[in-house]
Amino acid sequence: MMTEEQKRLDAERDKSVPWKKWGPYLSERQWGTVREDYSEDGNAWDYFTHDQSRSRAYRWGEDGLAGVSDDHQVLCFAMTLWNGKDPILKERLFGLTNSEGNHGEDVKEYYFYLDSTPTHSYMKYLYKYPQGAYPYDDLVKTNRERGRGGAEYELLDTGIFNEDKYFDVFVEYAKASAEDLGIKISVANRGPEAATLHLLPTVWFRNTWMWSDAGSKPELKGKQGKDFSVVSAHHTDPIFNESLADYRLFCEGDAPLLFTENESNNERLFGTKNGSPYVKDAFHNYVIHGQKEAVNPALTGTKAAPHYVLTVAPGETKAVRLRLARSVGEKETKPFAKFDELFAMRLKEADEFYDWIAPAKVKADPDRALVMRQAMAGMLWSKQYFYYDLNVWLREHKVGPWSDPATRLRVRNGEWFHMYNNDIISMPDKWEYPWYAAWDLAFHMLAFQTVDPDFAKDQLQMILRNDYLHPNGQIPAYEWNFSDTNPPVHAYATIQIYLSDKERNGGKGDLEFLTYAFSKLLVNFTWWLNRKDRAGNNLFEGGFLGLDNIGVFDRSAPLPGGGYMEQADGTAWMVFYSQQMLRIATELALHFPTFEEFVGKFFEHTMWIAGAMDRMGKHGDTMWDDEDGFFYDVLRLPDGQAFRMKVRSMVGLLPLTAVAIFEGDVLEKLPNFRAQAKEFLMRHPELAANLHMPSEPGLAGRRMLATVNEDKLRRILTKMLDENEFLGPHGIRALSRYHVDHPFVFSLNGQESRVGYVPGDSDSGMFGGNSNWRGPVWMPVNFLLYTSLLRLGAYYGDNFKIECPTGSGKMMTLFEVGMMLGERLIGTFTKDSSGRRPAFGSAEKFQTDPHWRDNVLFYEYFHGDTGAGVGASHQTGWTGCIARVIQGNGAFEAKNLQEHDVERIAIRIGQSQSRETSDIVAANAAAVTK
Repeated sequence: MMTEEQKRLDAERDKSVPWKKWGPYLSERQWGTVREDYSEDGNAWDYFTHDQSRSRAYRWGEDGLAGVSDDHQVLCFAMTLWNGKDPILKERLFGLTNSEGNHGEDVKEYYFYLDSTPTHSYMKYLYKYPQGAYPYDDLVKTNRERGRGGAEYELLDTGIFNEDKYFDVFVEYAKASAEDLGIKISVANRGPEAATLHLLPTVWFRNTWMWSDAGSKPELKGKQGKDFSVVSAHHTDPIFNESLADYRLFCEGDAPLLFTENESNNERLFGTKNGSPYVKDAFHNYVIHGQKEAVNPALTGTKAAPHYVLTVAPGETKAVRLRLARSVGEKETKPFAKFDELFAMRLKEADEFYDWIAPAKVKADPDRALVMRQAMAGMLWSKQYFYYDLNVWLREHKVGPWSDPATRLRVRNGEWFHMYNNDIISMPDKWEYPWYAAWDLAFHMLAFQTVDPDFAKDQLQMILRNDYLHPNGQIPAYEWNFSDTNPPVHAYATIQIYLSDKERNGGKGDLEFLTYAFSKLLVNFTWWLNRKDRAGNNLFEGGFLGLDNIGVFDRSAPLPGGGYMEQADGTAWMVFYSQQMLRIATELALHFPTFEEFVGKFFEHTMWIAGAMDRMGKHGDTMWDDEDGFFYDVLRLPDGQAFRMKVRSMVGLLPLTAVAIFEGDVLEKLPNFRAQAKEFLMRHPELAANLHMPSEPGLAGRRMLATVNEDKLRRILTKMLDENEFLGPHGIRALSRYHVDHPFVFSLNGQESRVGYVPGDSDSGMFGGNSNWRGPVWMPVNFLLYTSLLRLGAYYGDNFKIECPTGSGKMMTLFEVGMMLGERLIGTFTKDSSGRRPAFGSAEKFQTDPHWRDNVLFYEYFHGDTGAGVGASHQTGWTGCIARVIQGNGAFEAKNLQEHDVERIAIRIGQSQSRETSDIVAANAAAVTK
């Protein structure tokens, strides 16, 4: 049965009703971004600071607290707060810059994305606002004084929440129609005494009229009333009039309306004259300093807010109601009629939607359901309008496409002048990382496909468009350096989403989507071959590759003394990439015979790259170390020497993910490919010597092409499943715990480098120091390992069992190992037997307080021994993949699984075929029914 939310998604797809016109598209932080950086030295954090943000108009976007906007961020809405004691209004989230934090940049606020539907027909957000003066200076000073060996000084550590003297501010949105938003802001006083809160729900126009590509200036007008007041918004620029009609903000009650301009206070910032007496920070001066002349008495401007003053008794909640609408028809005289009914209805529909998604086991476990829903809410709230015209930005930096190379290299991203970003994009974290990152985005979409497959497909297509993809074929990495190298996971996300969508639509796949993606990924694959395989021997370097500081050296920088690194992860990523292109080509060849040649092409690429990792015979310079039974990076020096860098890390586990499984009859349908492959292997038998080849049939006659054969698989898994090495209580560590007592030390030209196990915050300043792959658990690579284990289980069935954990004497199938890993990942977020969530670590407020303990945070990564969250606290982007794990484990372990559930399981888990999933269930019937 189709839910109301699914009907809205269908209407959005058909372009009959623009249900996604409005959404949570404001950033949490626009200051300190590359887009706003016009400095000489490229120091974005120092050029545009948090202190300047209240007074300085942004060039490329807007930020706000619990904010929403239209899909081009022309008109924005967010809440502003003041507790009567802070030195500034609370308009946006505060955090430390990269140089201020002892572990890099970090937001210092407590806020939670509690709920959202895919069309944002219902959304809920919580912000915890102290009643005492916010400790801005204390947070900066104390963190600066702490060394890298000390823990971060958090907001709770300041004591500001002692005695519960704070407000819980809930912001809810419910759409009456696509362009009619009900807004409810509820203020709960958690403290022991009555307290006063100033609330300014603010509406404003993004400043589009003061720049080199400026348009005409819009206008807000106010009409003060007794029962309600109205702010009318009208844009005079015809470009925006086409996309944004006139809107009105209805404000309940008789709170006075304040107006100013969204223009810089040059006098405060630069000591120069203002263009208008009414500037961006006028509300600060009016509310905090009592400067009545700061706001426009004519009730016009480009920024406006009603000023509510709420005195809230202890334990009491007071609510303010607003409505932002294009038209409310007959209800204009009673804009809040049936307002509460609207919210109740949209919440009920949200419940129905998530109930439809959740497997039976998840429905039976309210805590799992809560974690899954908040994970998806974080994903949905982390959408952001991203506007960045590199041609304009570079021109403003005095660089153009015809500038000499030295001039272009002087400015960040000087070779990306073709790029034009003007889209709603899924962000990794709208404060910590308010810019898209290519490999993050691919993981986001693996989670998004569960709730909104259309958005997932659109995002993957977007990053491959000509205005994103570089003419040389490179996929942009992230705005700090679009030319850096991210792991090539785009093809994997593409085929997974295609196959899930195909199952959802009764076996009919979106071949247009798949063909488009394949054509663009061909160009990108060629870029990798040409740019990242220095010696032409199918061993890849890759640079950054998303794993930050996992190795001995900064792999994006030249190595000391020359030489270069052949990376096991870089090469494994490329095998993985090639296999996904093989899967896509195979699917297309079943419909279009001309693609059969590409099946052969990517089969050969996979063989060459995988074969290069471990050549036939004994070699001291291959990545596979037969003595250790593990893959390592290889360092090649200018004098011809080669060394395996024996760091037991995620680098050596990634080859496990390079698995492609095909149903037995698929190869029968591709006779030309079979003949081509047979001839290729006759000519190059050495390539197949150490791989798992499709010639060996597995469960249900399946064929598998994998980098690791059965012997290698067992040897690697023995280490991966050892709790004294990789297997932690909450997932697979990025570095083996072996290195606690056996740190890897390497000396070159008198310079010593050392890698030891660091399960929490990084002890290295590499990449800013706010990221660590030397011990913690990271969700994206764990998710790849999780799905790969399920895929391997679909091939081996009961014919492959391994001791898990290593040394326990307990034997498991690979399917059961995958389920075990899934449970450990899930257990990071769910309550344990004592009611504590490991992700909250030692923060007692989060663990025990009823107003905190069920507001889940999805961190960037997790302590390798305790599961405590580390790094960015709202990295729902890829940590949101936990929702897929909860779905997968819930579906596969459901009791009395019915035959008609099999296809729905395939949709959720993203396996290659519904038959594959069916056979997994059959092969594990005993485990399923236990």
